Amino acid sequence: MTDRFPPTRTAALEKLSSFVPKAARDYAAHRNYDRGPGQHDAVSTLSPYIRHRLLTEPEVIEAVLGRYALSSAEKFVQEVFWRTYWKGWLEMRPAVWGGYQRGLANTWDQVQTQSGLCAEWEAACRGETDIECFNQWAHELVSTGYLHNHARMWFASIWIFTLRLPWELGADFFLRHLYDGDPASNTLSWRWVAGVQTQGKNYAARASNISKYTEGRFSPLYQLASNPEPLDGPPHPPRMEAPTGDRLDPSKPSVLLLHEDDLSPGWLFEQGLTPLATATLDASGQISPLHVSPRVKTFKSALINDCTARWSTSPGAVTSGLTTAQEIEDWAKASGAEQIVTSYAPVGPAATVINDIRALPVVRPLRDFDRRAWPNATAGFFKFKKKIPELVGVMKGLELV
Repeated sequence: MTDRFPPTRTAALEKLSSFVPKAARDYAAHRNYDRGPGQHDAVSTLSPYIRHRLLTEPEVIEAVLGRYALSSAEKFVQEVFWRTYWKGWLEMRPAVWGGYQRGLANTWDQVQTQSGLCAEWEAACRGETDIECFNQWAHELVSTGYLHNHARMWFASIWIFTLRLPWELGADFFLRHLYDGDPASNTLSWRWVAGVQTQGKNYAARASNISKYTEGRFSPLYQLASNPEPLDGPPHPPRMEAPTGDRLDPSKPSVLLLHEDDLSPGWLFEQGLTPLATATLDASGQISPLHVSPRVKTFKSALINDCTARWSTSPGAVTSGLTTAQEIEDWAKASGAEQIVTSYAPVGPAATVINDIRALPVVRPLRDFDRRAWPNATAGFFKFKKKIPELVGVMKGLELV
């Protein structure tokens, strides 16, 4: 596992502390530059920790705003809220995740039956195309579990419009290899590049842009599709109400289920939760119909182990690595619980498993940060962005850990 992302909260806090002095002017000026593997010092590289809430969004934002005014660190704070925006947008339109999964299943069937498509997909995944920058990004992703955000956009555009591969296969490739792979931000970002998220508006990678922001490392002149048309896609499903979460009654005999979407359970203990026992959910089998990178599995497992070690005096006996609703039900019953308590899991692999639990009530409290922010993701990010100062203003006292 790369030393760039030690899987502990201690390492995450050290990385946050090192980044805070650079979170204002330096970040705004240099954040778009992809300088290559091991050279991403202009950005925070906190996303693998924030994605799993080893660090929470409020504590990251408060650390930065403890040094800078919001106006000075606006660009960075907005980037933290992008992930929140995507989650809120998908929570109110969960059918989009189901549509992606169906599309992925269909394209995977095509890969297995069309030798030409299979060869092209394999070449792209292995970084064996005729486009050097694309190949290097594929290798970096697979070997480190990380890519600079600008490189992700270029990569997705080349995948879709130059290599003409299905966007669902590209989104799946990222989810299988990214340490910070997030169902909402990954799926919706790929949809945005393709032109089916903001319908009729796609993102086209340009050789000049790549050359500028890689500082001349790459210059794929005449290799990229020029002026590609956005893909067609179905209209967005009707928007649902944003979730509000469940009320926790800590007096009932409870067990705690930890999952990869929230590895800072202190806020539940502060509400009086004293679980009879705790189990951890391994939802990696729900990420993809294909093999998930061993690096990603190891990283997630290590983060969960770090969480249970940090809270070893609070959760009772810990059962690790449950994978199905049935296993969770059997464990909870054997523990003598009347309810299963778990942090609200947003749309994605963990929620897929948890939603299948039937034998016992599942209580899913929602963090105030999400409850306040998600309902604002009704349209594009520009509208959501206007709410950021208000959302930051009410963050004091929100659950940090």
